Amino acid sequence: MTQKTKIRNMEEFAAASGISRPTVSKYFNDPDSVRVSTRERIERALEAHDYRPNIFAMNQNRKATKNIGIVVPYLADPVFAEIARKTEQRCIDAGFRPTLYSAHGHRELEVEILDSLRSLKPAGVLMAPLGRGSDQAEIEKFCADVPTMLFDSNIEGVGLAFSGSDNPQFARLVVDYLCRTGEPPCFFEMKKPANPNANKRRQAYIAAMEALGLDPQIVSIDGEGWSFEEIGRLGGIKALSENAFATNTILCSNDRLAIGFLVACYERGLPVGLAEGSAIRVAGMDDHPFSRYTCPPLTTIAQDFDAVSGHAVDTLFRAIEGEEIEQRTVLFEGKLVMRQSA
Repeated sequence: MTQKTKIRNMEEFAAASGISRPTVSKYFNDPDSVRVSTRERIERALEAHDYRPNIFAMNQNRKATKNIGIVVPYLADPVFAEIARKTEQRCIDAGFRPTLYSAHGHRELEVEILDSLRSLKPAGVLMAPLGRGSDQAEIEKFCADVPTMLFDSNIEGVGLAFSGSDNPQFARLVVDYLCRTGEPPCFFEMKKPANPNANKRRQAYIAAMEALGLDPQIVSIDGEGWSFEEIGRLGGIKALSENAFATNTILCSNDRLAIGFLVACYERGLPVGLAEGSAIRVAGMDDHPFSRYTCPPLTTIAQDFDAVSGHAVDTLFRAIEGEEIEQRTVLFEGKLVMRQSA
């Protein structure tokens, strides 16, 4: 008789059976909550391996709470504050108790937040990871234990699913507009962006320019962290003084960087906008809550905060109610907002 392989925990069983850890956990919580074919695969794996879960511990964890964790990378960023506000309100409206956490841009704090959430035994978590700065192994472990929906910044294959913005579409849309209405844009970015969406936008800018038969012009500036406005101001002053821009149109990788760049233009005595006598056009991406109040108001691409937060929350609630969630990425397009800066 063939000796069964000894399995020590659910992670090892999931790996041995070739089924995701969250799906295995759902089966042991309620076998009827997974597809019949999945249930049969798990039961065949149980016959092949020596493993039985700690049912007492699982029953303790199954005591339903109304706690929902919301984790963002940097709450002082008004873009994250806005999407967190909408997400929090949706949870409250559904009768849950949301708790909002900010990692303040720090990997260690993001991990500490996940440890704190475990002690709350949340019904689920909505998380916008730091991205490149995250401890992916720790996030994977957490998502294996707690139903977690990722938004804004994706980690492939982690969590229930992902809800975010179509950053490549943002860049294509604004590049097309700027090329139709004036000189083609140069792309203004940080060399080491804190948010991984910036890299997607740069790649899409390059693709959009090449599709129009134009040479991409990228100006990358020094600076790390989340102080985008000051980084944009200092980097903008340096780039302008060195005549680093090949055209008079500047597309910034996000609105906060653009706000800093507008200040750099002011300090250099360069009038911005479409009016007669203007020396330079400036555009951004995100529709930052303050972008309409800059001088001049900033042309940008508006994120659909309602759609991103709505899909993330609805998907998490369906998972909490026992529905099997297909792990997939859903992206929402942005809209061009034309203002006086470009």
